[in-house]
Amino acid sequence: MSDALAVDHEGNALLAFHRAGEDACVDDAPLSASLVAWWHDERLLLVFDRFRQQWELPGGRIDLEETPRQAAVRELREETGYELQQLTFAGYARFALGVEQRTEYSAIFTGCAMPHGNRFVPNEEIDAVCWWDGVQPLPGRLQMLDVLLGQLAKRIVN
Repeated sequence: MSDALAVDHEGNALLAFHRAGEDACVDDAPLSASLVAWWHDERLLLVFDRFRQQWELPGGRIDLEETPRQAAVRELREETGYELQQLTFAGYARFALGVEQRTEYSAIFTGCAMPHGNRFVPNEEIDAVCWWDGVQPLPGRLQMLDVLLGQLAKRIVN
């Protein structure tokens, strides 16, 4: 995919990052997930997903009757133990996913607040959390699409 911003080890591609208002309509593909790119002291919060066996941004599917913002807050709490209500909407990421390269969007939220509360306990989905400095090697694979999204989102709050 030569026009992609990045492609991961499984062929998933980040096609675009749209800085738009939170009310903007993305209607050419489903808006299926919310991700949180939370920065503190030049460190990005990452979670280690047990199923995908990789470090990635906290986030996940948007439930029925849930806004993308509500999903971001819920997923952050479920995956990390952190409560952060003051998220800034950064934009929409457009992906080509899976073998069939289906197009989907994710809402990207960001923040750079002091972390509070983390009562993280490993669970059936998430094995660990870390504040990654972008240099220190991590045990296991790193989802580079999420790292790029974290960097793009960081520009919104700086």
